[in-house]
Amino acid sequence: MSDALETDALWDDFHRVVNMTSAELAAWLRVSDADETTEPLPDQAGSETGQHVLAILRKRRTDLTEDDLRVMAEVVDTITAQTDPENEPAAEDAPRRHRLMTLGHDPLKP
Repeated sequence: MSDALETDALWDDFHRVVNMTSAELAAWLRVSDADETTEPLPDQAGSETGQHVLAILRKRRTDLTEDDLRVMAEVVDTITAQTDPENEPAAEDAPRRHRLMTLGHDPLKP
């Protein structure tokens, strides 16, 4: 996966399917993990994969590690498999939308 052309293609695919900014994703991870009485520390909110996606969004392409590339490929595959341009989840399908948002993809975002 370390070939420059493959990395460039993966970078482009990742940023095509991850349509939330790092600020939007960070806010979502905090909200999704909060409950009525507590809220997690910002750097501990969300799943491990969600935190890794957030870290990748804050990196430059030249700073990617092999682990970043692996997570990027998994996220692209997962989001691509769960979305269909003709059948994006509606606002009423909140659980599916929220799962995708944890990976940085908001299906209701234009």
